[in-house]
Amino acid sequence: MNHGTTRPPADRTAPRAARRVTARLRRTAADTVARLAGDRSDRSGSPATATTRAARGTTTAPTAHDGTTAAPTPRGAATARAARAATAVLALALLATACSGGGDGGGDRPDGHGMEYKAGTLRVLASSELADMGPVLDEAAKATGVTVRPTYAGTLDAVERIASGEADKGYDAVWLSSDDYLRLRPDTARKITDETPIMTSPVALGVRPATVARLGWNPAKVTWSQLHRAVADGKLTYGMTDPKRSNSGFSALVSVASGLSGAQSALTEQDVTRATPRLKEFFTGQKLTSGSSGWLATAYARRTDVDALVNYESVLLSAPEKLTVIRPSDGVVTADYPFTLLTSARPEAKAAADRLTTYLRTPDVQRRITETTLRRPVVAGVRPASALARDQRRELPFPGSRAVADGLLDAYDNTLRRPSRTVYVLDTSGSMGGERLDRLKSALAELTGDFRDREEVTLMPFGSSVKQGEVRTHTVDPASPKAALDAIRADSRRLSASGGTAVYSSLQEAYRFLGKAPSDTFTSVVLMTDGENTDGDPASAFDAFYRSLPAEQQRTPVFPILFGDSDRGELDHIAALTGGKLFDATQGSLDGAFEEIRGYQ
Repeated sequence: MNHGTTRPPADRTAPRAARRVTARLRRTAADTVARLAGDRSDRSGSPATATTRAARGTTTAPTAHDGTTAAPTPRGAATARAARAATAVLALALLATACSGGGDGGGDRPDGHGMEYKAGTLRVLASSELADMGPVLDEAAKATGVTVRPTYAGTLDAVERIASGEADKGYDAVWLSSDDYLRLRPDTARKITDETPIMTSPVALGVRPATVARLGWNPAKVTWSQLHRAVADGKLTYGMTDPKRSNSGFSALVSVASGLSGAQSALTEQDVTRATPRLKEFFTGQKLTSGSSGWLATAYARRTDVDALVNYESVLLSAPEKLTVIRPSDGVVTADYPFTLLTSARPEAKAAADRLTTYLRTPDVQRRITETTLRRPVVAGVRPASALARDQRRELPFPGSRAVADGLLDAYDNTLRRPSRTVYVLDTSGSMGGERLDRLKSALAELTGDFRDREEVTLMPFGSSVKQGEVRTHTVDPASPKAALDAIRADSRRLSASGGTAVYSSLQEAYRFLGKAPSDTFTSVVLMTDGENTDGDPASAFDAFYRSLPAEQQRTPVFPILFGDSDRGELDHIAALTGGKLFDATQGSLDGAFEEIRGYQ
């Protein structure tokens, strides 16, 4: 099966085990036990987090037809957290998930458990953007007899499943935008084998044509320094996904750090330090953040004050709005989509994977892939789709060590990017009493580990109205972050359940509290409710209130969490009206939903 480059794991210092693995397994166990006891308010399973980028090991890379390298160069990774769970908790979590129901688009459970191996079927943990490969895979099944059953997940979530042993029980292969994060960690690097690149797509900027004309740019010659200068001069704004949760976001972060530092080899701490003043200027132009490319594109379409998007070339070319795609002339970072076997896969699964990847790399299928997905072929002699520019780009250097990569991610979160300002509108009505309130308190306590330096966090509990005496705001001071985090945990523990459910009136209070959002913050509202609106203003009053807000305030989205007996239709409407996104804690856990929202704040 090794049609591409099979790379041995890099010899690195073992990183800390992921704290999120432990948290997800612990809550899976707790949620499943609660459900079996009859509580239908919160079902087990963890929603897939968005992808995150990681370090590459040094390799010899094949070259794609357009001149970009199809296989990667050294790369860096997101920070993992220390695991605290006991073996008994892990065993309980795995047992609990095996007992529960649910499913994804492929008809199987989203966490992979309960998916028995079937001859001729490959159970694959895949990046969500690969959903567009469905028609190609349908044709592959007819031609090879191999059916792919995908379960879509983010790169970080896939890494956690592999590290914990979950993936060994439910999957035969992984197919992500990159295997970088897997190769970074010894506990996952030894569990993968036979990486076969299928296609490539570089990270690029999609810019509104009017902006390109205003700036007088030749798209084929724009450099990272030109992009930085335009942002610093206040002439260019953009949206980008969260580097800790999205492969395209992390690739963009490394791209601009490499481009602005002038690094000719793997990024070093000195390179990042040298580039930091210009990186700070560059990220003042980021007006949108997101945990997923899909929501980012939707949010961008609503905004007239955002000029560009940073994402994969294929995503930008497929956007509903025509964008001028710019691959900076001084270099790009490229996803190579390797189809990768797990070492635990059965011999017959390995044989099936070999048939599948051989088929996907035939010239005819490579042409079909590039024409339908607008990704670039990896087989010599196959020309990219006509929409793809043919001029070559070099692959930009990534950090040469985990420490450099982690430092870059930490700097982005806590120093470079705009700070966040969020109001958590929390249902503490009478129906939240008991176990539901306990879960909310636990979720908020877990969430404090994700709050960034300079972040402003407001807890706004409500019942029949906002409980004004319990509204608290804390800002995470970089000099002493523990003080604010401890205070948020203490405020969470004091929450109590009483009263009715005034959803719409409380949302209006949140917008009034935020006022006109400062232009240098990412501002949002998170709504958690377990029931329908029973008190205060109706939905129509909130709609009228929202539409009366100045345009600047209307750019603050609401991210509702579906929980307990809350009304999906009501919450969907709130998300659609405000440009937010609904998160479902009835298909996952409450703390999992809160955590997933972090990519959008």
